[in-house]
Amino acid sequence: MRWLLIIGVSFASSAFDLSVNHFALQTSQVAAPRIVLDNPRVRVYRTAAGALTRLPHGPAVVVALEDSPGSDAGSAIWLEDAAAPAGTSRLHGAVVVVQPRRAPPSQTPPAGSKPGDAPFTGMSFRPVFENDRVSVLRARMEIGAREGLHTHGSDTIVVHLSGGEIEDTADGKTVVNRWRRGDVEFEGRGTSHSARNVGGAVDVVLVALKPH
Repeated sequence: MRWLLIIGVSFASSAFDLSVNHFALQTSQVAAPRIVLDNPRVRVYRTAAGALTRLPHGPAVVVALEDSPGSDAGSAIWLEDAAAPAGTSRLHGAVVVVQPRRAPPSQTPPAGSKPGDAPFTGMSFRPVFENDRVSVLRARMEIGAREGLHTHGSDTIVVHLSGGEIEDTADGKTVVNRWRRGDVEFEGRGTSHSARNVGGAVDVVLVALKPH
């Protein structure tokens, strides 16, 4: 009987270890940061707030994609080191992480406008914060909203909070882009386009990069 008890305890312990290891592996796979945009100016990740310590060290804008205790979807903060453990305490749930890079040497493109400066109807812009690296705004396109032809004065990352359908016209071509929550797009400095909302209301966070 004693041997059966020992074997039973040993088996239960092994099963528990396997269960814990399996759960840890699943959590690791789900929470692993995923690169969704990567170019010479910026690298952007989709991840969970609890996985920020697995990111490369460096400054970043972190945008919340869902409501959680202490923050709403669209909340954005600046972390001097996104991978530092202390930065995770204020964040929960799914996030987008925007890590600016130093601008490579390049010719200066034609002067452009800042987000919200172009002629528009049915749109609103609200500053979130600004520092020497970025300017962050919340923006909303109501149903039928239009943004006139404009040239971007900065490299801008658009983080979609709601998804939606936006008709975009650039270089004489018009396409309808269909976005989902958490999608990210890059609008390069010096590029020109106009836009029209052809679906439901669209909410985004705009991260404009400054020369550095």
